[in-house]
Parts: sequence; C-alpha cells; structure tokens
Amino acid sequence: MAIFNRKQTPSFTAAPLQAAAGSAAQVGQFYSYSVGASTELALSCATVARATQMILSMVGCLPLRHYTKQWTGERYEKIYLENEAWMDAPDPKSTMNFIMSNTAMDILMRGRAFWFVTSRSSATGRPLSFQWLPASMISTLDQAGPQFFGQSNQVMFNGVQLPTDDVIQFISGVQGFLFTGARTIQTALKLDQAAERFASNEIAAGWLTVGENTEQMSAEDLGELAASWRTARQTGAIGALAGGVTFNEFKSDPNKLQLLESRQYSSLEVSRQVGVPPYLLGIGISGSFTYQNAQQARQDLYLFGAKQVLDVIQMTLSMTNVLPRNRFVEFDVDAYLYENHLAEVPVEEARDNDREEMYS
Repeated sequence: MAIFNRKQTPSFTAAPLQAAAGSAAQVGQFYSYSVGASTELALSCATVARATQMILSMVGCLPLRHYTKQWTGERYEKIYLENEAWMDAPDPKSTMNFIMSNTAMDILMRGRAFWFVTSRSSATGRPLSFQWLPASMISTLDQAGPQFFGQSNQVMFNGVQLPTDDVIQFISGVQGFLFTGARTIQTALKLDQAAERFASNEIAAGWLTVGENTEQMSAEDLGELAASWRTARQTGAIGALAGGVTFNEFKSDPNKLQLLESRQYSSLEVSRQVGVPPYLLGIGISGSFTYQNAQQARQDLYLFGAKQVLDVIQMTLSMTNVLPRNRFVEFDVDAYLYENHLAEVPVEEARDNDREEMYS
C-alpha cells in the first residue's frame, strides 16, 4: 500500500523523444540533408535568388508573439501572454532566423514545410523544441502533389516513415514556385546560358570566305583554317590570313547578343511568379528610392510577397497539436512596420533625435 501513499510531484521538464527503431534515425543526420537539385538550379537565376532573399530576410527577422482571445461583447480582443521558450528559439541548436528562413524557403519553393518535434513536456505532452526537415527529402505516400489537400498521414523522410504526431506540417494554400514557375525558370536559365556563351567569346563572331580565283579547299581544310584563325586571335590581337581568304565579321548589336530585352522580360515573369513587386527587384524602373516610396516598398513586400508565407507559419503553430485551445502565436509585424517610420525622417533629424535621447 505504500505505493499509493507516495507523494507525486508533476514534472515540467523537457522529455526527449525516444525514437522507435529506424523511425527517426535519419533526423539530425545532416550529412544526408539536401534542399534538392531543383531548388539549387532555380536559385542560380539572379532574379529568383534576390526575390526569395527579400522575403526570407523579412520572415527570418520577425519575432513571435503569444496571445489569447477574449470576447468583449462586440469583438474579440487580443490579450498578450509571456512567450514560451520555443517561441523565441524553436530549435535550441540553431537561430530563429535559420529555422524560419528555411521553413519559408520550403513553403515558397515546394508549397509545404516540415518540423520534427525533438522534445515534449513530460507534464502536458506539448512540443517544446523542433528541428527543420528539408521538404525535398520528404515524400507523402497519400499525397503526391504538387497540390496538397491537407495533413498527410504517411510522412516519409529519406525513405523512412516518421510518426505523424511528431511532424508539424506547414501546408500552403498555393502551389510551390518550383511547380508553377517551372517553365519560367527554364526560360530564364536558357537565356542566361545563351548570354554567357556570347560573353565568353573573346573574338568577334564571323566567317571566313575563300575567293573565287583561289584554289578551293575541302571541308576538312576549311575546318582546320577556321580553328587556326580562332586560336591565333585568342592568343594575340593580330591574325594573318593567306591571300584570297577574307574574314567577315557579323554586324550585330552587342545588346541583342546579350538578349537584354528577353532577359528583362524573363525577370518580370519571375517576379510575378514569386509575388515580389517588380520595382523592388529593379525591373522596369530607374533611379533611387525616396523616403516615401521606400516606406511603401516595405509594405508592398509584406502584403504581396511575405504575408502568405507568414500566415501559413503562424496559423500552423497555433493549431491544437502545438498549443492549447484559444492560445495563438503571430509574427510581430508591427515591429517591422515601425521601422518604416525611420524612412520618413531625414538623416540629420534622425541624428539629432539620437543625440537628444543619448544625453537625456
């Protein structure tokens, strides 16, 4: 009977998950991690890289806020609470910027992202820490994609099935850029490759002609002559041709050889696919920002580019498999928008305000 009289004290410490044999063996093995060849190829396009960097720089710098809702009789009122530890550092082994930026990248590129629960509260069973899993290494047997219709019940990571309850699934309402912008990416890369070929040509493009009164040459001899001419021009500025042989240069515009207009339009298509306004990527406008349009630019980046991603993350982390009912998290977008007021203040006035605050 002594066992029933023993005093029990609840424990609120973190309980690390004990993975079943092989169920989570691949999690944390970073040597096998990969974001996928398709993502790496897409990011080799300068416009894609810049557009995603702008969105990730915003998502990765925003802190989370914890709140509950109270009905006032007319509307719901937010009551902010103290953050739990994971809301400031979801993964204790990495920064908030790292895990949020990679999560946002997966949502942008593939339409979904995944976190693995690495520890839970021994008292409540709620998650206390997470680890980001590359979406390129995730396959769902019950949903092939690219359109996903809800949470998957068969999550495979690097070929090994994970416990569904330990996987936080961020499902976007739109398909990923790798699927919707596949042709746009291919076109942009082909145009860049064509421009690179012209840029790497050290001599003017043209052709050699043999005069009518000159002994005609076989195809093999003509090939050797062209190769010798090219080699001579590459190794020195002066080349020599035998009598009766003439070099004819292509009369082409360098701008056309670099495909400037086509590449500009391709960049515009990329901005449409990603959702970042073209002028933020330097497409179609010239000149510098003023204080007013610099403020508007940050608001446009939030509304048209990052808001969809932010909503997916904060709504997923507010679900009942992460937080108790009527508890929510949100990104502190107000802190980001507050910085916009600095753009309205001239530099001299801002410096004077800093001095006053320093000596007050």
